[in-house]
Amino acid sequence: MKKTFLLFFLTFTFAIQAKDYNVLDYGAKGDGITKDTQAVQKAIDLCSKEGGGKIIIPSGKRVLIGTIYLKDFVTLYLENGSVLLGSPDYSDYTTDTHKNTYKNEPHMDRCLIFARDAKSFSIEGKGTIDANGHPKNFTKQKGGRPMMLRFLNCNDIHLKDVTLLNPVAWTSAWLYCNEIVVDGIKIISRVNHNGDGLDFDGCTNVRVSNSSFDTSDDSICLQTSRPDKPCKDITITNCVFTSKWAAMRFGLASRGDFESVTVSNCTFHDILDSGLKIQMNEGGEMKNMIFSNIVMKNVPRPIFMTFCQQRAGVDAPIEMAPMKAMHGFIFENIIVDNKDLDKNSSIFITGMPNHYITDIQLKNIQMTISGGGTKEDASNKNIKEFTLETLDNWWPEYSKVGTLPASGIFARHIDGLSIDNVHINIVNKDERKPVVFEDVLNSSEENIFVNRKKIK
Repeated sequence: MKKTFLLFFLTFTFAIQAKDYNVLDYGAKGDGITKDTQAVQKAIDLCSKEGGGKIIIPSGKRVLIGTIYLKDFVTLYLENGSVLLGSPDYSDYTTDTHKNTYKNEPHMDRCLIFARDAKSFSIEGKGTIDANGHPKNFTKQKGGRPMMLRFLNCNDIHLKDVTLLNPVAWTSAWLYCNEIVVDGIKIISRVNHNGDGLDFDGCTNVRVSNSSFDTSDDSICLQTSRPDKPCKDITITNCVFTSKWAAMRFGLASRGDFESVTVSNCTFHDILDSGLKIQMNEGGEMKNMIFSNIVMKNVPRPIFMTFCQQRAGVDAPIEMAPMKAMHGFIFENIIVDNKDLDKNSSIFITGMPNHYITDIQLKNIQMTISGGGTKEDASNKNIKEFTLETLDNWWPEYSKVGTLPASGIFARHIDGLSIDNVHINIVNKDERKPVVFEDVLNSSEENIFVNRKKIK
């Protein structure tokens, strides 16, 4: 009986011990010069075939690769001090890694690390994936600009602790995936343009936490390139953002629905475009989102919401989709310090005539702005609508409309807008009203202060 139990115990212990696959044992040199793609892929294939384990990128090594494919039950583990380095040669990136889903951008179809229909895999460790995306290596004119990560139709993915550095284009595209955990990562994507951080397209059950972003484009995007693939049940918390464009963009590619999103306990600083950029224009419905406990410094357009029509996806019909709905948004406990910026630092929320954004609450918001608006700015009644003529085949951006007639909050084509306990501190003289409504139905304004004096 004792022998039988001992045999069972040893068998069980062996079974639960995940096996390590050091890429050096499969032919990788790790010198940053020799292309180790085949060696790394050999280790991945064997690991998945044998039931799973860790692919070890060892400390002190620079493992140079072209496109690799992650598979079921594989953990790509980057030891502290290791670098998985992208090849500078565009021909080392394969053509069977799906595509970029945005129109007019096929030069971003290829990628460095790809997974299709894979389950229960992860990228972990204190090491670095450096995509080597410098313009000296990659431009559109030189052939193309591969993304760093692309995962298609995958389930149960973990991205933990790693540093993602120097992507050629987007850092990551997550397409129609479910059960995603991103925790403790760092993204620095400044060496080339279009350097998005995390782009979740039609994904569900997503948790992002404890991470930092320094990006040359939107740091986090939620989007839906397919009508049958919603983006829902998303939480983003305890993160820090700086970006040459937006900290977070929700929508733009928006053929499917968005639902049940929370963002909390985050700081934004030195953003060049917008903080929270929320945009529906391809026919989906967006609802039930909460943004709370956020601090922003030097973030023009802390909140920028648009509801209009435009085609974004490469697979979208040429005909514009009918406008469906945007409703159910709460923004609360937000501090904005924009005293060092120019006069174009307002919260801007706009639907379209007869197409309202509905049920928005702005609560407990403190804004410090530079001011500087003129009498001409204050009397401007011709703020352009985001029509197709205004957009001119481009996105609904603030630059299409220019300076707003409000110093703090400008809202139009809204049904159901509640503003409560909003403090606007203006450093320099501003001739504009702090809050301006245009075609806003069923509104409530309470406890609004300008330079510490209550005006409502």
